[in-house]
Amino acid sequence: MQKETLEKVFEYASMPLHGTLSRKLRKGMKIQINEGRIYEGAVLFLGTEFIRITEKDGATAVNTYYSWEGVQSIRTYSPEAE
Repeated sequence: MQKETLEKVFEYASMPLHGTLSRKLRKGMKIQINEGRIYEGAVLFLGTEFIRITEKDGATAVNTYYSWEGVQSIRTYSPEAE
């Protein structure tokens, strides 16, 4: 999958975080990369060479990094529209 396509999926699942280059997952949206962990309420940074996902674990910020080349699949979970 091309980087441009992956970026569009991340952009669909998130919204810009005011005053930064980061993006926050939309309300109720969850995202899963490469069939791994499911992220909810995370902040994404879409860099030119990597993706950073930041989550809060209590008082600790946990950052997970992915290389664009290492992303094989992205799965999004969203609330069902009524």
